[in-house]
Amino acid sequence: MIIFFVVGYLFIALEHVVKIDKAATALFTGVTLWAILIFIGHDAIETKLHLSEHFEEIAEILFFLLAAMTIVELIDSHNGFSIINKVITTTKKIKLLWLLSILTFFLSAVLDNLTTTIVMVALIKKFFDDKSDLWYFAGFIIIAANAGGAWSPIGDVTTIMLWNGGQVSTNAIILGLFLPSLMCLLVPLTVVSFYIKGNIDNNAEQTDNSHSQISAKESYFILALGVGLLLFVPVFKTITHLPPFVGMLFSLSVLWIVTEILHRKKPEDVRHSFSVARTIQKIDTPSVLFFLGILLAVASLQSNGALTLLGTTLENSFSNIYIINIVLGLLSSIVDNVPLVAGAMGMYPLDIFPQDHNFWTFLAYCAGTGGSVLIIGSAAGVAAMGILKIDFLWYLKKMSWLALLGYFAGIVSYLIMK
Repeated sequence: MIIFFVVGYLFIALEHVVKIDKAATALFTGVTLWAILIFIGHDAIETKLHLSEHFEEIAEILFFLLAAMTIVELIDSHNGFSIINKVITTTKKIKLLWLLSILTFFLSAVLDNLTTTIVMVALIKKFFDDKSDLWYFAGFIIIAANAGGAWSPIGDVTTIMLWNGGQVSTNAIILGLFLPSLMCLLVPLTVVSFYIKGNIDNNAEQTDNSHSQISAKESYFILALGVGLLLFVPVFKTITHLPPFVGMLFSLSVLWIVTEILHRKKPEDVRHSFSVARTIQKIDTPSVLFFLGILLAVASLQSNGALTLLGTTLENSFSNIYIINIVLGLLSSIVDNVPLVAGAMGMYPLDIFPQDHNFWTFLAYCAGTGGSVLIIGSAAGVAAMGILKIDFLWYLKKMSWLALLGYFAGIVSYLIMK
């Protein structure tokens, strides 16, 4: 199964060479791995139970993603992000890169890295026509979103897991990881500041004709409401204790109702152009299916016991908690960080490492930021890859070394603090 996973992973990485859409490869890999579980002798009933359990978690992520993408597309169709584009007046690429990266870093801590990436990718599309510039900025959005999510208890799925499980407290994760997470972003930004030159065309994307059907007040209103509803998602979770995807669906429903009321007196063709039905058609469905395939593949390895075996091997090979977490962080760039963190939580109960122990806070940092090393290693990276069609090998050549540099810069700052 591991060999088949690696082969599928290589086909995804070499998408532009083999000329097969990565979503198709990911789906084939994910589904086939579950079939292999049956063929190699696993109990069919037990395997079905495992699949059902994992698919419930996967479905939550997919519905969260769909709702978030729909909200962002609604804001964009109402010309909301073009307003931000006009407010940002700088024409220097490096200044814009710093501005958007810092904004992403803090926004990710309040929202989460996945939602923030979707929002910021929609924003940077307003600045660039050139694919290389767009991809480069998206690469830093990924690094910034993962770094920003690592120091917040609600910024990443793994930090939410550790927070809800009692492994870390709010104060410990914020105070302990803010500086390392910030260094994870600032070091790569500082390095590229020495060689990124040139200006941008601040009117890269032309306004759609349908935008003439809405007023500036309507654009400002939908932008403010949409962003406010996205920010309300973690509040909704805190109040109701329901999963995040429920809060995102609630926010979508509110924005949907408001836009229906806003355009109810306009001609039918105008109403349709701004409707959710029209907006959903713009969402990149293959990127959602890509998510599904990747998550199914990783879940199969978890059900097979491969990830548990990996954790046991690390425990037997290294006695140092810092080395174990550094390796887990790097592995999270290949395998989703959620099952790795879940495995660590199962292997080390709180009577071994109590709440706010260095093991847990360092795990939150490593698992949250290590995924930036490869574009497929985090939800933020997978989302950006799907939306902008970023080439795996391009990211490996251009961004991985910067992400790795930031990853270890944060580690050094964490160790100095401790």
